[in-house]
Amino acid sequence: MGDIAVIGGGFAGLSAASYLAKAGYKVDLYEKNDSLGGRARVLSASGYVFDMGPSWYWMPEIFESFFKDFGYTSSNFYRLSRLDPGFSVVFDKNVVLDIPSKIEDIAAKFELIEKGSADKLRSFLMQAKRKYEVGMGQMVQKPTIKLADLFDVKLLKGLFSLQVFTSLSSHVRKYFKHPALRALMEFPVLFLGATPEDTPAMYSLMNYAALKLGTWYPQGGFGKVVDGFASVAAEHGVVFKKGTAVTAIKAEGSTISGLYTAEGFTEYKAVLAAADYHHVEQQLLPVEYRTYSPAYWDKRIMAPSCLIFYLGINKKVNRLQHHTLFFDESLKQHGYEIYKKPQWPSRPLFYVCCPSKTDGPVAPAGHENLFILMPLAVGLQDTDALRSKYFDIIMSRLESYTGQAVKPHIAYQKSYCLNDFVFDYNAFKGNAYGLANTLMQTANLKPSLKSSKLDNLVYAGQLTVPGPGVPPSIISGKIAANELIKYLKKGNERKI
Repeated sequence: MGDIAVIGGGFAGLSAASYLAKAGYKVDLYEKNDSLGGRARVLSASGYVFDMGPSWYWMPEIFESFFKDFGYTSSNFYRLSRLDPGFSVVFDKNVVLDIPSKIEDIAAKFELIEKGSADKLRSFLMQAKRKYEVGMGQMVQKPTIKLADLFDVKLLKGLFSLQVFTSLSSHVRKYFKHPALRALMEFPVLFLGATPEDTPAMYSLMNYAALKLGTWYPQGGFGKVVDGFASVAAEHGVVFKKGTAVTAIKAEGSTISGLYTAEGFTEYKAVLAAADYHHVEQQLLPVEYRTYSPAYWDKRIMAPSCLIFYLGINKKVNRLQHHTLFFDESLKQHGYEIYKKPQWPSRPLFYVCCPSKTDGPVAPAGHENLFILMPLAVGLQDTDALRSKYFDIIMSRLESYTGQAVKPHIAYQKSYCLNDFVFDYNAFKGNAYGLANTLMQTANLKPSLKSSKLDNLVYAGQLTVPGPGVPPSIISGKIAANELIKYLKKGNERKI
């Protein structure tokens, strides 16, 4: 019998397991796939090393905070490089905006595009900084199990400056007129689960993270970050049970007694579920212990899924930066076809990550490693024919932009889409990014970190607080672990 079972080996699960083990508990971490990392797994094939999911290393202080809690820094596990340019945005074949690493250089670029916009950018980012400090420094640290968790004097004072009832779109338009600058300031929310018109202006904090704090790259890729987290967990005694799917959770009275896998039943004092929340609650728990109904879940607004292509190219590709965003079609139209009228996009935007520009070993010498992602609505039909159709659309535009043939030089190719997210991660409706960050799905309005039916079950990950993304998932694991530790220290006598 172990003390605690953690279900799910992504960043939330690894974070939670580490904090629980540090507190002295015997922790078993169950991961259904053969490798750790969840969506941040690594694909190695034909000499190429692909990050399968996360590729943007933003908010570096969140990673450092985790490692500091265990007496380390990120440099003990991997080397960070600040990208310059941080990323590039393609508006058409001849109009490309490179975003430098220094804010003054970014301001100068803005001024060239729109007179007076440099000072407006500085003002915009001053507001965004305050939102970042309240949002990432205070709000996300709250378990928000009850409304009372939000009634902190400092936090309430900060809420007035967050502009939760103003749309990001209208906020951006008060500062910038040029469509390229507006698109640049709105793009980070494309993955949050709503159009800029429906996203609270508080999420301009993402602009602060992107433009001021910078875009970084862990040499070797995100797999090295996963390895660092796994090393911390293992050092504190976490036992990894990879390739072991949890098939059911057993509960008696108001507590979980253990869980089932293909190997049989194992007793536990508590469970922390960092796998897909919907799957754990609707598939693994007996009906009488489920907090939410199927109707509740069907009404949730989800952040996007995506179509991904992992490509190995047997030559170098011109004009691509480490991160290149293709905004040569309408952001508004693509957003509409994700959130308003879900469908495969008529004129898609897409993103290309080419880490071989920064990190030679991720591809054979003289080759390129391409990760291409197209945001997509959840719950759609996913077929090989559709994947092939959009591959041709994307490659045609990529070849036009680079001015060279790329398709004939593909040495390795793999696609990944809705069906794969469901199969590999039990992802609700095939989502890639979790629950949308809308106003009505913020803080305690998200699915609760704490089960309402079982005293010794808590949740972590992108479908609960604080939300989607790697840094929030790391924080989620810590918050959930702390709540479970409180419960266990009370001798299981009282609810969390």
